[in-house]
Parts: sequence; C-alpha cells; structure tokens
Amino acid sequence: MSDLFTFEQFPQLETSRFVLRQAQHADADDLYQLYADQAVVQYMSFIPFTSVDEALDEMKWYKRIFAEQSGLRWMIEDRETSKVIGTCGFLAYEQEHHRTELGYDLSSAYWGKGIMKEVASCIIQFGFEQMKLNKIEAKIEPDNQASIRLVEKLGFVQEGLLRQHEYEHGAYVDLAIFALLQSEYTAEILK
Repeated sequence: MSDLFTFEQFPQLETSRFVLRQAQHADADDLYQLYADQAVVQYMSFIPFTSVDEALDEMKWYKRIFAEQSGLRWMIEDRETSKVIGTCGFLAYEQEHHRTELGYDLSSAYWGKGIMKEVASCIIQFGFEQMKLNKIEAKIEPDNQASIRLVEKLGFVQEGLLRQHEYEHGAYVDLAIFALLQSEYTAEILK
C-alpha cells in the first residue's frame, strides 16, 4: 500500500479494537444516538440530533466530501459489538498544500478509555504515509480541554488562536489551532 491515495475506493483501516470504515445506511441509528447526545455535540456547530433523518443527512455529507476529494470520515466500529461508537477523519483537505484538518467524536459512554488516541493515531498514519500530507491541523474551542489533551498526546503543537472564528449557538467562539507536521511525525516514529 505504498501508492499515493487517490480517492477511488474508500480505505478501510483497523486497529486492535476497532474497524474504521465507510458509513453504511445501517449505521444511521448508531450515528443518531451519537449526535443526539448533548455532551458529544457540546463543542460542535450543530444542536443535538432529533431524528434519524439528520444522521442520514450527515452520512450523505461524508459521502459527498469523499466524492469531492475534500475529506474522509471513518465510522469507528467496535469489533466486539459491531456498534458504531464515533467517527474520525479529515476535512478541508487541500491537496496542493498537502494539508488537512482532523475531526473526531466519540460516544460519551466510551470516553476515557484511550479509544480516540488509538483511532486517531491510525488515521494520522494513513494521512502522512498514504496521502503524503505535510500538515494535519485541529481546530478546538479552548474550553474543550479533553480534546486539547488528546491532540497534545498525539504530538500536535498549538500554533495560535483564531479569535471569534465561528458563530455557533448565537455567539462567536474562538478556536485554538493545533498542528502536527510530517517531519515531527517521522521524528517521533524514529525515536
């Protein structure tokens, strides 16, 4: 799998505990449950889902960004239960600059178990090794300390603060911007 990723076929990835795969229609109920949880969507731009139709629309967006070659969103399927417990992937992919943004979410019932570090590490590896990225960014609300701790564990460095960068839930919010460079990723692997 040394060829450059071409967005022709959605890549399935695996970790010891999870299968990372393309969304399927059958995932709608699991995705609805994920995004209906206020704790999960607290730092997202949308309000909790109120119907499975919203989950189906979300999966259409995953399909669209893949078709447009602007992103990939993997479903996180628990190997033991076959339940989708979250999503993780890339958005705002800029091929000419070899740069993308990492996004992720996880069912609150699974928080604190090292799951997102395991999953994101696998996806970051795919980004640097198969997509030949130079930079992966993460934009996080400063109050979202759990997410900041995660990216720091993954080796990301804070580059700055985007002041009042988004308008969410009737207010402007700041976003701290973190990034991991390919050279930093490679240096960590060679340690």
